[in-house]
Amino acid sequence: MRLDDFSDAALVLLGHGTTLNAESAAPVYQHAAEFRRRKMFAEVREAFWKQDPSVKQVLSLLIAARVFIVPLFISEGYFSEEVIPRELGFRGKGQDTSSRTLRRGSQLLYYCEPIGTHDRMTEVLLARAREIVEKFPGPRPPKAEETTLFIAGHGTEQNENSRTAIERQVSLIRESHLYTAVHAVYLEEEPRIEHCYELAQTRNIIVVPFFISDGLHTQEDIPVLLGEPESTVRENLKKGQPAWRNPTEQQGKLVWYTPSVGTDPQLAEVILDRVREAR
Repeated sequence: MRLDDFSDAALVLLGHGTTLNAESAAPVYQHAAEFRRRKMFAEVREAFWKQDPSVKQVLSLLIAARVFIVPLFISEGYFSEEVIPRELGFRGKGQDTSSRTLRRGSQLLYYCEPIGTHDRMTEVLLARAREIVEKFPGPRPPKAEETTLFIAGHGTEQNENSRTAIERQVSLIRESHLYTAVHAVYLEEEPRIEHCYELAQTRNIIVVPFFISDGLHTQEDIPVLLGEPESTVRENLKKGQPAWRNPTEQQGKLVWYTPSVGTDPQLAEVILDRVREAR
């Protein structure tokens, strides 16, 4: 069998999911459709943790000899590395706590690394920042060397690894010296997203949400934290308009806010790399 022969395998793209916002599932369906188009796998299925179809339900229906489960998550955090592997049986009594393979009858299941920790994510983040100012240059297109870049993450007190992927990307982008400064900001940890105005020494700010989907956090919470009135955000979304107008002036800064990273076409290659690594 060739190394890249997955004709006997099923690919399961696993998203967090939510019943509160339909857009949260969009990246999972987008990338699943891409792999169906490529016809590399015997079967490609979408699955979620917090909405239907559930990952347990999907796995129970698969008969392929090999099943690769790729979590479309940003970090090696609480859900992706603790809750989900335990519930799926990868972290049972007497098992290696780092085990990512599971024998189930004649099937071999592989639980891949989350996509957000992949090295290619640096280019995805930079592409988001570059594209937003090309699309919306404003009164004067901002030069990168006159701009502060913020990578906005979720953050959580439940798992110290949740911010590791974000901090690593901040460090890598800083080393490139493309921007005056690069900072991480968080929804639920310090420094908070709303502190970006204090941290930025430049007039120009670009905020890239390091989230998989354009869901409630990226479409409502972050724009409000950046200063857009909640009523305006909700009214815009109700009309099918963007929650944030690029660029917007807030607190003496000119702010560009990008879409989340999850729909970037480059992520298909990231997913494939995760499968190859697990194999």
